[in-house]
Amino acid sequence: MATVSAFSSPAWPNPNPDPSTGTNPQAEEDNDPSITLAGDLHVGLSSGLPPIRTNPHHQQRISYSVDGKEDNDVAVHPHTAPASVPADGRTLIPNSNLKIPNFHNRDSSSPLSLFHVSFNQDNGCFACGVNQGFRIYNCDPFREIFRRDFENGGGIGIVEMLFRCNILALVGGGPHPQYPLNKVMIWDDHQGRCIGELSFRSEVRGVRLRRDRIIVILEQKIFVYNFTDLKLLQQIETFGNPKGLCEVSQASGNFVLVCLGLRKGQVRVEHYASKRTKFILAHDSRIACFALAQDGNMLATASNKGTLVRIFNAHDGTLLQELRRGADRAEIYSLSFSPTSEWLAVSSDKGTIHVFSVTAVDNPDNNIPGSPSSSPRALIKGVIPKYFSSVWSLAQFHLVEGCQYTAAFGHQKNTVVILGLDGSFYRCKFDPKTGGEMTQLEYHNFVKPDDSF
Repeated sequence: MATVSAFSSPAWPNPNPDPSTGTNPQAEEDNDPSITLAGDLHVGLSSGLPPIRTNPHHQQRISYSVDGKEDNDVAVHPHTAPASVPADGRTLIPNSNLKIPNFHNRDSSSPLSLFHVSFNQDNGCFACGVNQGFRIYNCDPFREIFRRDFENGGGIGIVEMLFRCNILALVGGGPHPQYPLNKVMIWDDHQGRCIGELSFRSEVRGVRLRRDRIIVILEQKIFVYNFTDLKLLQQIETFGNPKGLCEVSQASGNFVLVCLGLRKGQVRVEHYASKRTKFILAHDSRIACFALAQDGNMLATASNKGTLVRIFNAHDGTLLQELRRGADRAEIYSLSFSPTSEWLAVSSDKGTIHVFSVTAVDNPDNNIPGSPSSSPRALIKGVIPKYFSSVWSLAQFHLVEGCQYTAAFGHQKNTVVILGLDGSFYRCKFDPKTGGEMTQLEYHNFVKPDDSF
């Protein structure tokens, strides 16, 4: 049975606080994870999320938007709760004497190993897990926001941001992990330390965050927790999932979760608002990657063959469109919808980033440049073979083959941001009418030492 306990968390960087100070008799009945909670983690999260602070050496203040009103100089207390908790569950106290520990930036000559890179929920920032800690970058304009290099040089294998909030989820990684691989550490960068942890019996494969939920992905199981008190809300058994595949919508009133089903090629869609579960047999072979539109209405999937990408209605499972990446087998690394769901970006081990028009099938005048077809609607009816009936990409950007890249749409119109596990950052632009090769706007290598930071 999982236990929830309050503890007085020791000063960073000790990752193993003592959870023996108390237990919660109403803990969820679950045989897998154990929970250690340093008070209420982050209550009252709203659309007015505060920006991440950039100076770790000074006392910092933070402002939350609570109930639509900005409440300055308040912080979530990590240790104790008041005798009377407000009806909405918030536990807020004045931010008086919080001290930020002295972080140690490593020698600039020390080599870096990059273990993880991922965008935040709106693709405005991205996080990196390295052999010394983690780093956060802004995409446009590109700049390093801050870095946290742990004193003992421990590695971080997963960093999950919550928009630009001070709360992050960390999992250890590399040959010398900072934290055990079976724990999710809840990091509060406002305080500069971990304020809670989730422990499991097997290695954590992925973490997803919403303003109201924490989702932890194991190899064959997914756990959904309430963010405010870490109460376990749901367990989902899945097909083998070593990549930690899982996606969630971010709209506050439309929580949709997509994960693997219980059979090969199947995805499971959880609609929490309507309390419905939809299973979609998306492919005959194993699922390699999938993406969920921000509003939770469309789902894109790719199998381990990597030749086709299919787009489904997430509500009823209807196949809306079939996109062809190419004829050769490929490993799909990422799928990403644009904020308006008009475009889909695809990256693979072939080193090419593809941008597809999601509306091409419904608009016969919006023919895809370079496609062998002339009327997508007619082709879907089976006039010519399936290979030619699939919609081909509108625009492409060519990179080094074999490196793992993640692509997403930038905040500027018709731009794509690309992150590589070799430390490369690209920002490029595509022409929505003529398509073809994208124009490179920017390039950086974010793992190179920076003596000025």
